This record gives sequence, C-alpha cells and structure tokens, in this order.
Amino acid sequence: MKFQVDGRQAYAYTGGKPFDAGLPCVVFIHGAMHDHSGWTLLARWCAHHGYGVLAVNQPGHGRSEGPPLPSVQALADWTLALMSAAGVPQATLVGHSMGTLIALEAAARAPERVSRLVLLGTAYPMKVSDALLNTARETPLKAIDMVNALSISTPASKPSYPGPGMWVHGSNRALMRNQQALSADINLFEHDFKLCDAYAGGAEAMAKVQCPATLIVGARDQMTPPKATKELATALKARVVTVPAGHHMLAEAPDAVLAGLRGALGA
Repeated sequence: MKFQVDGRQAYAYTGGKPFDAGLPCVVFIHGAMHDHSGWTLLARWCAHHGYGVLAVNQPGHGRSEGPPLPSVQALADWTLALMSAAGVPQATLVGHSMGTLIALEAAARAPERVSRLVLLGTAYPMKVSDALLNTARETPLKAIDMVNALSISTPASKPSYPGPGMWVHGSNRALMRNQQALSADINLFEHDFKLCDAYAGGAEAMAKVQCPATLIVGARDQMTPPKATKELATALKARVVTVPAGHHMLAEAPDAVLAGLRGALGA
C-alpha cells in the first residue's frame, strides 16, 4: 500500500489483507539495511487475526522514495506522519534493531498515539564499533558480510521461515546487498549504522513513554546482547522475552518471536 508522506511516496506492506484503519493497528519498523519483508510472518498473523497492519519501508529503503532521513528523530516523526496519512490515530509499534530506536522515539514524541511498544533486538545506547563503521565506509559489501556473520548465531541455521529450504545466511546477505545497490546516491550501510551510533536521546525518550513495553531479546545476540537491554527494561518497566537466537531472530526463531508478539498484544 502506498501513501504520500511529506510529499514523497511511502510503501507499507499490509499483511495480505486490505488495510482497515478502523481496526487496532500494528506498525512494524525494520532495522538497518532491511525493509518490510522481514516482518512477513508477524504481519500476516496480525492481519489475519483482527489487526490493521503497516509494515513500513523507511525512506530510501525498499519501495519507499528517498532520500534516507538524517536521524532517528526524523524517522520517528516520519513514522507518526505515515500513521496520520493512513488515518491511524493510535498503534502498537514493533521495531527491530534500529527500528527499536525509532519506535522508542516516536512513543516519546507522541505518547497518546502509541498503545504498546514491542522492541526486538534492542539496546541503548546502540553504539557501533569504529572498525565496523570504517569498513562500512570503505568496503560496504565486506561490512555486510561482517554483520551477517554476527547477526546469526550459528553458521548452520536450520532451514526456517518462510519455508523448507530457506537459507537464513544467504537471504539476509542478499537483502542487505540489494538495499545497498538500490541506494546509488548514498552508502546506505554507513548511513543506517551511523544513525544507530549517533542516537543519544534514549534516556529522555524512556522517561516520556507511557504505554506497556515488551522486549524480545536473542539469548545469543552479539549485536545487541541481552545485558545491553537492562537500562531499557528497567526504565520502561518492560516484560522481557528471551528467544533462542541471535540478532536476526525473525528468521532464526520465527515461532518464538511470534509467540512473544502475541503475548505483548494480549492475544
């Protein structure tokens, strides 16, 4: 589904059902170098169980018109503007990785518009090593391989979602490489990871959040390890769900992540 947000075309996947703004809405916010496609299982479950679904592509990612926005704060404002364009007064925000920072900031900026927060693979601060940022700037395809190796907890992931024969490592690598190729005018890898590294508004944002929060963390996550979620969990008084996966938990432990989301929604 396409919307006009700030004069540019924005795309959101609706989970295989026509979007109905009158239903309780769930907005899915992807992480760095990703798009709506990582949310397919969760989005489809929600769309077929009484929710309106918007799995967004951020500006300059996937099917949404660029350029990429310059900060987490700008992306939070854009997310709220997309909700307005879709006629959605209030929604559950579900974010993964960089998307968790966007969801957190949006919930702080407009607490009356966010009914729940569900944060997957999160941490604050979400600092990125100089080695990775330098590699991202100089040889982004090598940096993609580095992140892919760190994000998946085993080199021999069981073929998983969306069906038998799925190659978890290869599909994630291909998605990130495709995003990099589509952004011909900017090094999207460096851009996205610098946004994570630069975000410094988390403590203030946590203090303004008014809705219930759930954190879904990967027991073997090397990108945002469980110990890095403690400040968020305490400040948000969050329920914490641990799944047997690394950072790329949406592909590694899809059923466990879906169960965590269903619990957060009260389903």
